[in-house]
Amino acid sequence: MLCLWPLSGQVQAIVASPVLPAPALLSAQDSDPTTLGWMQGFPPPPEKRLSVADGSFFTFPALRYSVVHMREFLPTVNVSRGITMSQLFPKAIDKAIAEIEFTPWHSHKTMTFADSLWHNYTDGIVVLHKGKLVYEDYFGALTPKNKHAAMSVTKSFTGTLAAMLVAEGALDDTKTVAEYVPELTDSAFGDATVRQVLDMTTGLKYSEDYADPDAEIWAYSTAGNPLPKPKEYQGPVGYFEYLQQVKKQGEHGEAFAYKTINSDALGWIISRVTGKSVAELLSEKIWQRLGMEQDAYYQVDELGIPFAGGGLSAGLRDMARFGELIRNQGRWKNKQIIPAAVIADIQQGADPEAFAKAGYNSLKGWSYRNMWWVTHNNNGAFAARGVHGQTIYIDPKAEMVLVRFASHPVASNSANDATSLPAYQAVADYLMTKD
Repeated sequence: MLCLWPLSGQVQAIVASPVLPAPALLSAQDSDPTTLGWMQGFPPPPEKRLSVADGSFFTFPALRYSVVHMREFLPTVNVSRGITMSQLFPKAIDKAIAEIEFTPWHSHKTMTFADSLWHNYTDGIVVLHKGKLVYEDYFGALTPKNKHAAMSVTKSFTGTLAAMLVAEGALDDTKTVAEYVPELTDSAFGDATVRQVLDMTTGLKYSEDYADPDAEIWAYSTAGNPLPKPKEYQGPVGYFEYLQQVKKQGEHGEAFAYKTINSDALGWIISRVTGKSVAELLSEKIWQRLGMEQDAYYQVDELGIPFAGGGLSAGLRDMARFGELIRNQGRWKNKQIIPAAVIADIQQGADPEAFAKAGYNSLKGWSYRNMWWVTHNNNGAFAARGVHGQTIYIDPKAEMVLVRFASHPVASNSANDATSLPAYQAVADYLMTKD
């Protein structure tokens, strides 16, 4: 479930390189960006400088700095919190959570929750129980005052905004994409329904195989790259122009296939229906209504279009506020911010058989609905997920919201799920024993 980034070719090559064996990687402690001193000094010395132009800003271990400073490397657009007062969480810190033990997948040795955070290169963690802040910690470059790249967690915001428009009657998910965005009529999206885009069951000739230098993701990344393109470049400019060229492969509606371009097509639909960018709409419908502590921001392409598939950066506590809103069926401080039908639709999930066709062997029985990952476990947990370890994990039965920002050196969540998902379950089990 790799998140598409508008990166230079050199960065793409780095992301696409084979996964390094664990012994070759610095530990979370040894790769601490503050200790390593990236971009420190006036000016920083040459050996501590990071750059988009040469790709150095998104190589490990430098990415542990850049995920908290994306706005300093790439153009962005703001998501305003408005001028209302912040609404702080009541605190009931429970230090015992750090010592909760669980057994990682494929292991016979137990691990504590605190140890799992180091193991997974966690940058920040918040756990809410019944709306109270019971656990919070920060590592690396992240502090409560700054923002972190959410990666593909962004998709769940895009999906939620679209589902809200469906519930409000402004968007009909049974209509085709072409009915809303005629520019996509001749593309693979043209005859797909909005629902098929929302649930990523579209049949698109598009690969996100980072190990394949010919995968379409690289052309898409080049189109969305906000930096100047080579003089000889003749390809599409911007996300929307690329989407018009996507070809069909297979039939829509038959199988789940995780492809970032669905999220950006959905972003275009949202903007066409509302006359607003996803950044403006997120500010209006969510950010200004929850008493967020900080503005958020999106990375944009060279035409100023927000990257709806992975460009959001936000504060950790603000992500937890959004998670708590979702857990509470769209209600916040006695106001219905998101129609309850939207949350119910997410929680019911989609077809696990369609999901199984995507081959996520470690996520058996899951499904994908409105750009949320639905576990269908006994607790009814569901999550927003992004590469390098980002998540908003909601467990309704445990009344828990867990939000993690991370900078794992391996992009795919398969590298950390074995020590993440059982850890979340262990915390949920513990919280269900508390009043």
